[in-house]
Amino acid sequence: MKKLNTLLIASAAIILMSCGQSNNNTQQVVEENPKVTVTTVNAEYVSQITVYPTTIEADIVNNIAPQSSARISKIYVEIGDKVEAGQVLAKMDEANLEKARLQLVNDSIELGRIKQLHDIGATSQSDFEAMSLKYDVSKRTYLNLLENTLLKSPISGIVTARNYDEGDMYAMAQPLFVIQKISPVKMLINISESKYSQIQKGMEVDITTDAYGDQVFKGVVSLIHPTINAMTHTFPVEVKFMNKDITLRPGMFARVTVNYGDNFRVVIPDRAVMRQVGSGEQYVYILNHDGTVTYSVVELGRRMGNRYEVLSGIDDNATIVVSGQTRLKNGIAVDVVK
Repeated sequence: MKKLNTLLIASAAIILMSCGQSNNNTQQVVEENPKVTVTTVNAEYVSQITVYPTTIEADIVNNIAPQSSARISKIYVEIGDKVEAGQVLAKMDEANLEKARLQLVNDSIELGRIKQLHDIGATSQSDFEAMSLKYDVSKRTYLNLLENTLLKSPISGIVTARNYDEGDMYAMAQPLFVIQKISPVKMLINISESKYSQIQKGMEVDITTDAYGDQVFKGVVSLIHPTINAMTHTFPVEVKFMNKDITLRPGMFARVTVNYGDNFRVVIPDRAVMRQVGSGEQYVYILNHDGTVTYSVVELGRRMGNRYEVLSGIDDNATIVVSGQTRLKNGIAVDVVK
């Protein structure tokens, strides 16, 4: 019995020692503050630039064709040829033109004869006026047929399409030629209504294209449409580029960059910005004077390389976290790593 009591006392002592050691180990576990790196951000002048994708168009496009079906006698130009205003492009069959010319000659002679009789009082005023009208109709008919027999370009430009060959019968299904004036060229961009008061006719813009890489062409705002699209809340603006060397061509993809001036805004590194999963909300952590951080939702503007313009959410000279954000939450204390 004495031995049993001794064993019980020893066992109890061992259990008490184990419990004591367990409590000591628990007390030694201390959670460390998250380690972060920070930077102080400042406001600076930021150019308010917006880039608009668009397609280059010819300034004027003319479809050249006679008024009625006729045989094509001669074609003088090919696709890609430069033409001047008034240059003859093609000649149609002249049979109808010749008939109209003979009729005009005959009416001219008859008018002369009637006028002589009218001058001496040998014919009535109504006969003279009727012959004068007949002559005017013949003249207009001849000039109209002349215009539709010798097809001329109304503009200086480039032949971009020829849909018939010599000897074909023009059937009015499509134009004989398409002439495009590509000096200047124009681009149409759609601008948000919030910018309506900031865009002005004559404003200079930058134009870049995939075809010419980083080369910048200077254009101007040539036309501002007076109404806003109620569905998209945008308005069309036409931009022109003089294109004296015929560098830019219709159909090219282009980007028009409009500078709306400078705003004094806080600028932050892009690595400081976090995004809330699900909502897509963008936020940063701001370091407080007591060593804690505050969660702050931000509205971002332009991206400039690896920096963002901040429209709201951060004050000038604020200190923000730029790395180590994964363990952070609002109000938590942090250790700043230099």
